[in-house]
Amino acid sequence: MPAGRPTPPGSTSAERAKEPDPRDRAGGRRPLAADLSASVTVFLIALPLSLGIALATGAPLQAGLLSAAVGGIVVGLLCGAPLQVSGPAAGLTVVTADLIQQYGWRATCAITALAGLTQLALGSLRVARSALAVSPAIVHGMLAGIGVTIALAQLHIVLGGSPQSSPVDNTLALPGQLADLHTGAVSVSAVVIVVLLGWPWLCGRGTGPLRYLPGALAAIVVATGFASLTGMRLPRVDLPAWSSHALAGAPDGPVLGLVAAVLTITVVASVESLLSAVAVDKLAMARGDAHPVPRADLDRELRAQGAGNFVAGLCGGLPVTGVAVRSSANVAAGAVSRRSAVLHGVWVVLASLLLVGMLELIPLAALGALVMVVGIQMVKISHMRSVRRHREIPVYAATVAGVVLLGVLEGVAVGIAVAVAVALHRLSRTRVTLERRPGGPGPGAEGGAGRDERKDTYRVQVHGQLTFLAVPRLSRVLTQVPRGAAAEVELTGSFMDHAAYETLQEWRRAHVAHGGAAELTTATGRRIAEPGTAHHCHPWTPWRNHCCVTTPEAPAPAHRLLSGISTFQRNTAPRLREELARLAREGQRPTQLFLTCSDSRVVPSMITSSGPGDLFTVRNVGNLVPPPDGTGQRAGADAGTGPRDDSVAAAVEFAVEVLRVESITVCGHSGCGAMGALVDGEAARGADAGSAAGDVPPTPLRRWLHHGLPSLVRARAGGPRITGRPYADESERVSLANVAQQLDHLRRHPCVRRRLADGSLSLHGMYFHVGEAQTYVLGAEGDFTAVRPGPAAGQPQPAPA
Repeated sequence: MPAGRPTPPGSTSAERAKEPDPRDRAGGRRPLAADLSASVTVFLIALPLSLGIALATGAPLQAGLLSAAVGGIVVGLLCGAPLQVSGPAAGLTVVTADLIQQYGWRATCAITALAGLTQLALGSLRVARSALAVSPAIVHGMLAGIGVTIALAQLHIVLGGSPQSSPVDNTLALPGQLADLHTGAVSVSAVVIVVLLGWPWLCGRGTGPLRYLPGALAAIVVATGFASLTGMRLPRVDLPAWSSHALAGAPDGPVLGLVAAVLTITVVASVESLLSAVAVDKLAMARGDAHPVPRADLDRELRAQGAGNFVAGLCGGLPVTGVAVRSSANVAAGAVSRRSAVLHGVWVVLASLLLVGMLELIPLAALGALVMVVGIQMVKISHMRSVRRHREIPVYAATVAGVVLLGVLEGVAVGIAVAVAVALHRLSRTRVTLERRPGGPGPGAEGGAGRDERKDTYRVQVHGQLTFLAVPRLSRVLTQVPRGAAAEVELTGSFMDHAAYETLQEWRRAHVAHGGAAELTTATGRRIAEPGTAHHCHPWTPWRNHCCVTTPEAPAPAHRLLSGISTFQRNTAPRLREELARLAREGQRPTQLFLTCSDSRVVPSMITSSGPGDLFTVRNVGNLVPPPDGTGQRAGADAGTGPRDDSVAAAVEFAVEVLRVESITVCGHSGCGAMGALVDGEAARGADAGSAAGDVPPTPLRRWLHHGLPSLVRARAGGPRITGRPYADESERVSLANVAQQLDHLRRHPCVRRRLADGSLSLHGMYFHVGEAQTYVLGAEGDFTAVRPGPAAGQPQPAPA
């Protein structure tokens, strides 16, 4: 047993000797073994892809192997994302190919090195997080455009020809290429595509070593074997001696063009690396290791990528970036540290030195087909669905078209311009409506004739964000409100700029000066002109993707709870910390006691738009208040007998005597299980069982429901109802009567009776219909009235019950 390791109580020495030390294992294997196994998997993926990407760019094939080694060893040693694997990536294929055509290979290497220095500078300035501010629609569109460009170029190699200089030229030359097919190249490419598409299915059905062989390597091996066995004469990989490998040379060309080239590689490589690092973080956390991998330090990762590009450029390699395919394979293979990426680079070095003869058997058409499939896979349907769900298809489509027709940097610029235009359009798309609510009849009018229009209420609703762009539209509608009329302006958006605010305030002052009444409110009824009366907590914000039903893919309840707590700590706690610190210093001073049911669908803070320190809440099954003298459990029979419960009485006494609350509200709700049990006779059956069995008492739930029997009697005798509609069912009839009955029980508590007598306490009844999201309050007439949306002044006031 290692020193300092705690011994589980009750375990024997033999059991303790067999226990694996979690500090020495990850996922059932030792960390070194796990990294070694993962490095081999990543190497088998990186080897064919590095050669294929070098072929697609028109660079020497050794450049792909060199960049894979630099990405593994240099970036792996310095990286801030331990499980990310770097190397040549398809995302930079189009950019690199254009630079090679324009400036030549050696100048492109120098541009790569300068881009690396730029990344080092940006990482030192700690701006890595800023790169993630780019709209996902632009990033997805950029990758999709690059994928389309790659696929069009490599399709010519698959068909046995040579790619043209641009996607447009490749598309125009395609009919001629189809008319002049090279049978051997097409056959080898077809083998690669079939193996790539069928490999996941084959691995899913097998249990042997084939499961651990990456599909890319399997496709290249099968295609190479097919070409060799059939004796096809095809262009194959040619790896000259390393002694003749070209290094970086001084670039020659316009300064602005070179600067643009450096910035293009910097932007594309940085964004792709940082997005991949964030994705790898999520994969690692979802894996749930015994030893959690440290979260990515994005600024350090950006500096590591810069160092890798600087070394790769000087040594004559392709640009390096974090590669999502290799990184996700690294995580899935069980890697636990940066050693797996470094070892994968070592294996690439050994292969480029010792396996040259085997690599030169690979047909170029096989590599072209592999890269073409990778390019097609960069156009992801899931990305399109996500973009459509967020209504950003125009941004995505413009970026794709810009990248394909103009180039990567130009396409990204087009996407940014369209994104800005879409944002401005949404800001300016504000709808302003005017509604007139008829007032009462004029003096001496009969039957409504001669109605006084000055008593009409005018309601102006502003839908959307209120900015200076919508001020002309707002002003036109405000001028339609007659002088001297009562007006209400309701803002439903979440933002109002200074120009719009000044316009509203000036109109309000002028309208009031001419004898009218004007009120500015939000959709929740808060008065904008009276910030001192505004509530210190925002109303409940609807959540999305909420699901109360456990599905096979949903996390366990404990994990959902911890996830919710984590979200609170991340999003809500920073906003509430100052207010909670004040409450901690001053103590709680709630003005209301809110007594309601334990039902999970009833959220007091949501219904009342309240926050910390506002409500002293008591919850129990059925929102019951046992009378202080123990009577009433059997509907008035056997007074003095039956269970006695002091928990609710203690809470009431504490709220009334210690906290000095000003009101007590009893809130029932629709679909209450306790009221349903009363209707079904569960409490009565429980009472009978307890009295008949003698030594077998009723269950705690049935004993508690005895306190609700007077509510059942009250309902059947004709209790309160909701104004304007019949009871939905018998359970609703009992729930409404139960609210009134529990208010009667509260009056019998001595502390409540004293405060009611001196006028310092009021009681209120409330009913919440869950399915309608509608609240009803108990009025002075003894019935419940619906609370309507709008300013508080227009609501029915809950009368003291």
